[in-house]
Amino acid sequence: MVKKRNGQMEAFVPEKVVVSALKSGATIEYARTIAKDIERGTKEGITTQEIRGKVLAQLKSKNPDWEKNWLVYDKAVKRRAV
Repeated sequence: MVKKRNGQMEAFVPEKVVVSALKSGATIEYARTIAKDIERGTKEGITTQEIRGKVLAQLKSKNPDWEKNWLVYDKAVKRRAV
């Protein structure tokens, strides 16, 4: 289960990670790898912020531009601080 920003709990959905990683420019294969890595390492009650941090770290390690793309999207569309 994942704890959302509003405090609600929901099941971890790997495809959400895949879609977000694809939007950042990652390949489908790498996006799925990230989702699998996070799913394996997910503990009960992990927060969406923790998941975001793990995804960003993996994107940055593979291609720093992918991390930048994610952050630009967060800032522009979701209006989150970078």
